[in-house]
Order: sequence, then C-alpha cells, then structure tokens
Amino acid sequence: MKSAPTLILLASLLSCAAIRAEEPSAPKPNIVFILCDDLGYGDVRCLNPHRGKIATPHIDRLAEQGMAFTDAHSSSAVCTPTRYGILTGRYNWRTRLQKHVLFGFDKPLIAAERLTVPAMLKQNGYHSACIGKWHLGLTLAGQEPKFDLSQPVKDGPLTRGFDYFFGISASLDMPPFAYIENDRFTQEPTVTKAWGRSGPAAPDFEARDVLPELTRKAVEYIGRRSAAKQPFFLYLPLTSPHTPVVPAQEWQGKSSLGGYGDFVMQTDWALGEVLAALDKNGIAANTLVIFTSDNGCAPYIGVDKLEKQGHYPSANLRGYKADLWDGGHRVPFIARWPGKVKPATRSAQPVCLTDLMATSAEIVGAKLPDNAGEDSVSILPVLLDPAAKPVREAIVHHSINGAFAIRQGQWKLLLCAGSGGWAKGGNPGETTQLYDMAQDPGEQSNQAEAQPEIVRRLTTLLEKYVADGRSTPGTPQQNDAPILIRQDGGKPKAGKNKTIPHEKA
Repeated sequence: MKSAPTLILLASLLSCAAIRAEEPSAPKPNIVFILCDDLGYGDVRCLNPHRGKIATPHIDRLAEQGMAFTDAHSSSAVCTPTRYGILTGRYNWRTRLQKHVLFGFDKPLIAAERLTVPAMLKQNGYHSACIGKWHLGLTLAGQEPKFDLSQPVKDGPLTRGFDYFFGISASLDMPPFAYIENDRFTQEPTVTKAWGRSGPAAPDFEARDVLPELTRKAVEYIGRRSAAKQPFFLYLPLTSPHTPVVPAQEWQGKSSLGGYGDFVMQTDWALGEVLAALDKNGIAANTLVIFTSDNGCAPYIGVDKLEKQGHYPSANLRGYKADLWDGGHRVPFIARWPGKVKPATRSAQPVCLTDLMATSAEIVGAKLPDNAGEDSVSILPVLLDPAAKPVREAIVHHSINGAFAIRQGQWKLLLCAGSGGWAKGGNPGETTQLYDMAQDPGEQSNQAEAQPEIVRRLTTLLEKYVADGRSTPGTPQQNDAPILIRQDGGKPKAGKNKTIPHEKA
C-alpha cells in the first residue's frame, strides 16, 4: 500500500499533467483600427446602394467578409472629440473640450494619467502604433507664435500609450504642415504654405502626398510586426476625404463626381493596401480589422452638387458633419475577424466609437479600472453573434457647438433648436426635439409634445450620465468641468461637477 506522501505526490503529478494537456489559449488577435476623416455613411456603396454613386470595392469586400453595423455612431459630430472618445472610452464633453476642435499647435487633450487603448493593450503584451492624423494636441518647444520646431515634440502619441508614431499634428488643412516621426519633425518646418489655412511647413511637404505616405507607412509597420511574436494594435487615422480634397493624379476623374468622389475612391484604395499587407504577411486570419469614420461628410465639400448628381453622402439621414441629426455622427462601421465574426452579416444595434476600449479589454481578458473607459461598452458579444441582446443602454451625441442629444432604443432626444451644428433648418422655437428613429430616420416629425414622458425619461437619463461622470456601471467619477446640457438657458443644468486639474493638461 502506498504511503500518504506518495499518493499526494502522484495526485500532484497527475494534476500538472492535466494542466499541460489543456489546449493552449488562442493567440491574442492583432487589432487594426482604420479611421477615415469625414467619410459619410452614404459614401460607402454597400451601405447606400440606391443613393451612393462612388465605387468602394475594398470597403464592400470587407463587409462581405465581416459584419457591417448600420447604426454606429461617432461620439461627436467633429474630429478631435471623437478621437478622444476612441482612445479613452470617455465622452469628450467631460473634458475642457465641450465645443469645437483643437488646432495643430494646441496643448494635449488626453491627460497623461488617463488610461488609453494602446496603454491598456501594452499592459497585455501588445506593441502599438499610431500612423496618421493625431489631432489631440501636443506640446512644442517655445511659446506661441514662436515655437522651436527643431526641438523634440512632447506630450504626443508616445506619451499617451503608443510605441511608434508617424503622422501629422492635426487635420490636413491645419499647420504645421510637416510629418512627425515619434517625437521629431522629419523635416523642420522652415517655410510657409497654405491648404485652407496658412502656416509653417516642411519644404518637401505636399498635401497630395500624405494619404499615399500614410498608407505606405502602415504597410511597412504591418510587415515589420508580422515577424514578431507579439500582437500589435495599429491605429490608422487617415487624413481623407477631409479637406483639402487632393486626390493623387492617378485617381483624378475616376469617380465622375469630381474631386471628392475621387478622394473617397483613393481612401478605399488605402484600405485595400492594408488588407493586402495582412494577406501578404499571413496574419489576416488572426487580425480584427475595424473600418470607420470620425463623423459624417462635411457639407462644405459640395454636397449639393453631389446630390444633384445622384450621390447622397448621408444616405437617407438628415444633416452632415457638425450636426446632432444623424448625418452628423452615424458612420460606416465594418468589422472583420476571420473565424470569429461571421461573413456577410449585419447588425442594427446602436454602438459608439467609444466602445473600442471595453471591446479591446474583453478581447484580451483585461479588467478596466473604474476611472477608465467610463463611456465604453464591449461590443464583442455582437461581433460574435449578430443576434446578441442589446449591449448599450443609450448613446449620447454631441455637436460642434456643444449641443446634446441622447438615443435610447428607437427614441432620440435633442436638447436644442435645429441641428446644433452647421445645417440650417428646423423650427427655432422647438428647443426640444424627439424623433422615432425606427419610423423616421430622416428626423422630420418632432414627437416631443406628443410624448412628454419619453422626453422626461431621456432627459433624466442624460442628467444621470452627467452627474455620475460615467454612462456605464461602476463607481461614479468626476467630470473635469461643469456641464450644461441645455444651451438655451433652460433646465436642467448639471453644474456640480468638480474640475480635475490634470485633465485640463
């Protein structure tokens, strides 16, 4: 008969053997997040087959291979705020930026202490790169207007979680017009150039070259990282089709719709190059690709002319970039993840670009602290099952002028008159608008007077989200400044929020 110690030893060995015999855990997927600049929902052919006239074969193919979301929203109707939400999982209006956008020389919006998507992924074994338009502020040597652009850039992407950066400070029509690699300008901006705005520029910098150069850098990064035994996160915020509308010569005239249509086609080409790089390097099967846009199409690119030619950048939606109407913030959102996301599927669930943080965390098995991703919800259940139950309680929308709307289920409440942005129209006396998005996606029939209880319910929910400093379950957090959800002087107000100094960096 074996002694007790012998039996214990045998049991221990059998236990270890059982552990070793388990299937190894699946490798963590690479994540490629491609963010277009001002690409409208209706600019994508597969999302707008009857009123879209621009060929987008690579985007359409991505949708055939993955899932297209038909009710996805940017967290703001303009650039900078949306980018803040993507990388932090937090609504921008909780910060100092409650209206408008940053410019190329502005200070950082993301606080140094705040957890970002790349920083969270780095904690879980990822390498990360930002290649493209930053537009979240950085610190330059010297003082405005006499910055010393020969010195290193501080408080840029490398200090907000990324391992590598190549791109430009802000939009393609904002100086400085020069590439930054990691924390240095690749060529010092010593001359003056203008693309919409005038300012310091690198002698060799040309706006028309930027989209091809960013695409080339992204393909190079994929090639470098494919050989490493480490998953990567590539955040690729493109500069197109935002103004200046500068399609390369080989794309000019391709769309028969003018420069904007050509530029959208070149943007589609850039996606195709990234997808080809994943295939070439044999890593497409273990890569989650998300393709989306930061807001709706900009009206100043000539939407009236496009619509007369039969192309509607907002599809059947009302409004454009900057507006609270859905044309301002409903965006294309397509996800491909072979073996996980079923091909050629669609989801009508309302989702938000802030959801990248919680989704990435669930994918890698990370638990977010209470002071991170306060407005982020994991959409992984939807990606894995198109029939999954709704994952979001509601989405808060925000316009360029700081106006608020909230969407829950079929109902959308706007707490302003008109669009809250640039679009004209609407009754100036209607400072409360309520639309049934299931029956009225064009937001034409205001139901606020007929449905006062729904107005009260949604207003109360928005007040709660503001007061709690978060819209997801967890310990209440503080906003960085007082928040006024109505700009017309009416109730309700939410002004008890304390300022957190470090978030005003």
